[in-house]
Amino acid sequence: MIHKTTIIEEGVQIGKNVQIGPYCIIGKGAHIGDNVRIRSHVVTEGRVIIGEGVSINSFASLSYPQTLKYNGEDSAIIIGKNTTIREYVTIQHGTEHGRMKTVIGDDCLLMVGVHVAHNCIVGNNVILANYASLAGHVEIGDFAIIGGLSAVQQFCRVGPHTMIGGLSGIDKDVVPYGLAANKRASLEGINLVGMKRRGFDTKETIQASKATKILFNSDSDLVFDERVKQVKEQFKDNNIVQQIIKFVESDNSRSFCKFE
Repeated sequence: MIHKTTIIEEGVQIGKNVQIGPYCIIGKGAHIGDNVRIRSHVVTEGRVIIGEGVSINSFASLSYPQTLKYNGEDSAIIIGKNTTIREYVTIQHGTEHGRMKTVIGDDCLLMVGVHVAHNCIVGNNVILANYASLAGHVEIGDFAIIGGLSAVQQFCRVGPHTMIGGLSGIDKDVVPYGLAANKRASLEGINLVGMKRRGFDTKETIQASKATKILFNSDSDLVFDERVKQVKEQFKDNNIVQQIIKFVESDNSRSFCKFE
């Protein structure tokens, strides 16, 4: 199941029923789970852990980071189960200035040309469309969708169940369930279509839409902390809203995408 032109370095661990196509280079430290399919011209370097059922297409590169702070420290790339990595995707190791690992969750789809930089954490069931790029230390929550040719600035957080429109620049945190787009992305509401598809409660969803407008209304007379307290109390029984509040209250130096 391993093509004769592929180079497998010493110490690589390979699971059952693994297929590796021609002209791949699997570097020392790799651990490949069961039922993985790696097509042609794929390169891995260093400690790369590939979960069961992962599919990696031609010319993908899982390698060392493009940061001058990297000094060859032992770090990792971790790919979850049943994730699909399409052609020309680049995923890069963590550094000692972060978590020492870059993580892609289970059941993700990384389309052609996606870039995931050092120390990123990508949740489960995430879709990164063609040529979406994540700078270093970015966090993407479960079920988020990042549109094609969009870019997320370093240290930004994109919450779970968000939708980012194509050609968007994300330089602020996007709250869970948020819908954001534009050259310098602004909030446009919450991801109603995605939430409906996943069976969220309609009443809670409508309330969450109202709460988001209160939180991120730039014309409000209340300062942001006061709006947070108001929404937290007014929608205390709404699980979706409380997730948004938890995200907002967590320790982070970034501001948030707001309504224009």
